Amino acid sequence: MNITRNPALVDQLAASYALGTLRGGARRRFEDVARANPGVRAAALIWQSRLGSMAELQPELAPSAAVWKRIEIKLAADREARQIQRGRENARPIQPDAGGWWANLRLWRGTTAAGALAAVFAVVVGANLNTQLSGQVSELSAKLQATPEIQYVAVLADDKASASMLVTFDPKNGRLLLKRVGGFQEGADKSLQLWALPQSGGPKSLGVLAGDPVIRLPATGADVREVPALAVSLEPKGGAPAGGGPTGPVLFKGALIQTVL
Repeated sequence: MNITRNPALVDQLAASYALGTLRGGARRRFEDVARANPGVRAAALIWQSRLGSMAELQPELAPSAAVWKRIEIKLAADREARQIQRGRENARPIQPDAGGWWANLRLWRGTTAAGALAAVFAVVVGANLNTQLSGQVSELSAKLQATPEIQYVAVLADDKASASMLVTFDPKNGRLLLKRVGGFQEGADKSLQLWALPQSGGPKSLGVLAGDPVIRLPATGADVREVPALAVSLEPKGGAPAGGGPTGPVLFKGALIQTVL
């Protein structure tokens, strides 16, 4: 399958590659495609930049008390082992035998004990680091999943071309997000209402807006697909009567643009 013909799949694979969840043969095949295709390579670099920026915002993670305790125990065990070895050497000097130093059991016992302690320490620390890394990867994956996907965007302006509201559509979460960027505030007895302006037919209401700085409205792809523009009208409290169009003046409007990743 030629993944370059599927931009959504390329973006998903690039995200998995940057995150490190794309492994084995799939990771090698993606790297081969990226080397040969500048678009795929750019997608991977974009995701690596995104994740790198997120990592910079993460707080420093101090090792747990258990890790420091294990290190302390290991160091104490090493000191004790060296003291015991020195005591044995001072009490009874090692005499060369027929096998020479290569066959000296004391030497091998001490080396084996030190190696065993080092192996235990490596396993314990490695397991702890793997647990921490797994937790960080899971947390980052959750953040990526929660990150909204912006498919459409519109800047609604007044008759003086002053931006008053930013509108984005997130198909993953099925909602429109509206942010007030101007100073307009409707009166207590009025409501703002958002309208889709299709190419044919009358305006379609997308919802009545609350007075909050950020408003979220449920929406589907069918609500915004092939809609060239949006508008906001000033209506009586609660909005215009259902089934009709705007009854008050249109305050803001703007083109609805589909984003390209």
